[in-house]
Amino acid sequence: MEYNFTAIEQKWQQFWEKNKTFKTSDDTSRKKYYILDMFPYPSGAGLHVGHPEGYTATDIVSRYKRMKGFNVLHPMGWDAFGLPAEQYAIQTGTHPAVTTQKNCDNFRRQIKSLGLSYDWDREINTTDPRYFKWTQWIFIQLYNTWFDEQQQKGRPISELKVPDNYKSQGFDNKNAYIDAKRLAYYDNAQVWWCENCKIVCANEEVLTDGTHEKCGYQVVKKNLKQWMLRIPHYAERLLDGLEGLDWPEGVKDMQKNWIGRSTGAEVHFPLAGSDKSIEVYTTRPDTLFGATYMVLAPEHELVNEITTPEHRQTVSEYTRAASLKSELDRTELAKEKTGVFTGSYAINPLTNQQIPVWVADYVLTGYGTGAIMAVPAHDTRDFDFAKTFGLPVVCILDPEQNTDNESRQKILEGNMCWPEDGQYINSANPDKGIDINGLNKENGIQKIVEWLEQQQIGKAKINYKLRDWLFSRQRYWGEPFPVIHWEDGEITMLNENDLPLELPELDKYEPGANGESPLANADEWLIVTDKNGRKGRRETNTMPQWAGSCWYYLRYIDPANNEAPFNKAKENYWMPVDLYIGGAEHAVLHLLYSRFWHKVLYDLGIVSTDEPFQKLYNQGMILAFAYETSTGAKVATDMVEEKEGKFYHIENGEEVQQIVAKMSKSLKNVVNPDDVVERYGADSLRLYEMFMGPLDATKPWADQGVKGVFGFLGRVYRFFANLDNINGHNKEDAEVLKLLHQTIIKVESDIENLKFNTAISALMVFTNLAIKKGKVCKETAELFTQILSPFAPHLGEELWNLYGHTGSITYEPWPIANPEFLKEDTFEYPVSFNGKMRFKLELPIDMPVNEIEQEVLNNPRSEKWMEQKTVRKIIVVPKKIINVVVS
Repeated sequence: MEYNFTAIEQKWQQFWEKNKTFKTSDDTSRKKYYILDMFPYPSGAGLHVGHPEGYTATDIVSRYKRMKGFNVLHPMGWDAFGLPAEQYAIQTGTHPAVTTQKNCDNFRRQIKSLGLSYDWDREINTTDPRYFKWTQWIFIQLYNTWFDEQQQKGRPISELKVPDNYKSQGFDNKNAYIDAKRLAYYDNAQVWWCENCKIVCANEEVLTDGTHEKCGYQVVKKNLKQWMLRIPHYAERLLDGLEGLDWPEGVKDMQKNWIGRSTGAEVHFPLAGSDKSIEVYTTRPDTLFGATYMVLAPEHELVNEITTPEHRQTVSEYTRAASLKSELDRTELAKEKTGVFTGSYAINPLTNQQIPVWVADYVLTGYGTGAIMAVPAHDTRDFDFAKTFGLPVVCILDPEQNTDNESRQKILEGNMCWPEDGQYINSANPDKGIDINGLNKENGIQKIVEWLEQQQIGKAKINYKLRDWLFSRQRYWGEPFPVIHWEDGEITMLNENDLPLELPELDKYEPGANGESPLANADEWLIVTDKNGRKGRRETNTMPQWAGSCWYYLRYIDPANNEAPFNKAKENYWMPVDLYIGGAEHAVLHLLYSRFWHKVLYDLGIVSTDEPFQKLYNQGMILAFAYETSTGAKVATDMVEEKEGKFYHIENGEEVQQIVAKMSKSLKNVVNPDDVVERYGADSLRLYEMFMGPLDATKPWADQGVKGVFGFLGRVYRFFANLDNINGHNKEDAEVLKLLHQTIIKVESDIENLKFNTAISALMVFTNLAIKKGKVCKETAELFTQILSPFAPHLGEELWNLYGHTGSITYEPWPIANPEFLKEDTFEYPVSFNGKMRFKLELPIDMPVNEIEQEVLNNPRSEKWMEQKTVRKIIVVPKKIINVVVS
């Protein structure tokens, strides 16, 4: 029988669509299972075979869980705002919505061709006004929320108590106090600005030489008014919440490192001859006695103020040069240290000595206070800087026995850096009443911090690397902010009944003047007037692409709701997401941002759970073969030919190496799933992607592997679809029955543990036995079809139909393995001679020991090991080992 996969797959895809087979009910009486794929961005290139890997995994679990009786929510939608559509609009004049719709339609077509069991009635799109209305609504909630440090939760801004002294200073000061507490706020922010593209660049878009990766133009640091979100307020909650989640440890560690919690002290260094001070954060306040100079980041607000006239030009030139460098370049450990002296001095509060204040680009504003106390004897960067500029090096940690005598002497003299711990020395000032010499590190830190607090010049502090989230983009194709800036300086949000605020139609999509987005060109849309004649201007920035993906999992719960983002009872039933599968590239930002938004919504009583995603799993990357020359130059696959197992460049005959690389257009090694489906069918593509190896492993694509699973499905069809091979209700062969029920147990366990490759192996083993036996009974064929169907759903439906069932197999109960058929009646004994295993022998479990001994002695394979030897004894441990002692 011919396996006509094209006809079979088209038939069942049409059936599923017509009958809405996968439509999800909101029957809260049933146990639920919410399984989610990471939100795809629909690019013009369409899917490549890497995309369906995660989608197939979630689909297998979804189909299995339905058969286990769960009410399954398995939705799909599009994270469709983004820069590529806008760039295409600038180049061609095509509205981004047109490009986006075309891309979404193509992605949807490709995904449907794979037989993925999504409820398409729940499809969402971030560019749909019915969706981004609620993204705008959530932004308003963030704006109207403040973080209560004592309660460690967000609260409505209406509950914020304004101190009397702010109230008495007038309306503007009262508002300034409130605005300083909002989770969403509007302020100047330093950004990378590309004058050529007239856009703000993300850090990742700036190369180490300070150029924009898109155009090669030099970028500069620029202050622009931006919307920011105070995510650091939730840093501790974001850390604590990780502990109860079933996530990969690597992802948890990445989030912890990004948040960057550290304990230390905030210390104030008075400026000599001034009433001002420089505030620093340090994790090692115990090393204050060794601080011999200070460094400010070039962007620090005090640089201009404290620079003396004779140093002003040098400092100005230096800060300008620093603004052209990326943060990666500035913090490169191997680079030559640069810096300039401001002409001012600070006072070390422990030694009372004046220490010079420098400006250097290795200090960043993004961590701590943008200023450091330099302890060159015990910090490598500070030591290199001090040696470069002839600054003092005072050792305050004696390495003692932790190094050789010669090195120790150099360290004590300040001629060598010692970044490890040691015995405190030179760490006392009787006049100040402080002495930590002889203490260990823990006690030294504690004593210094206590002293700083007593003197009111410092305090213990927990710090985070996590910075406020810059939430603005100078783009057209993004969610408009529901914000009006009034001519008198007031900022207001739109009323809920005025949402959504939609994007205006534009003739051109080039950025506006002064760093504004193209929306600055939409005069009619831009300017508004209130009922009193006051004029205002809409916000011209748009939200970043992250905005729509921060909460999409909640909209799937109730996507047609026009009165609220979702129904609270439905949210309470479906949340949290039970299984979330996606790429590791979203390990930090998307997941961190989503968790932040979710916690704010939880604090406001809008959602019922503190965390959105209970279990997270990262699928591995699928790579493809590519080729490179001896110099490492990459060669496109269509420029290579194979001869006798070797590969050669078609044009020059040079031998090239076959390598495994990420799929890319330039290498022409992208595999389009459309081509695979056309040639082998969707079930073969699904099965191969799961059979390649563990789901979380990185694996190379190989056409030969697809042929292999295609052959397996062909054998399944030819045997199980041939009713001559199905024995009606006859009694099943004992060996088939036993393996069938073992396979049911194996496949179930493997699906639960996302070990799809070994589940497929078990299905192959059973198929081979069935074919070998020649016939199976109908019940066996039906049970096998049920456990096959999550993996190859089209073939599963076809076989189920052939066996006389008129409905879909989708909701048929998952088979229950019969324990009676799982009992082992034989055991394969390892047979040893003098302790060395020589062969294996399968014997009945209940065979008496004396009969086991005779079986071993009479077995032909024993003869060579007993030849010309005497059997002294035979040791039999039932269901474990047999050992024959000979001499």
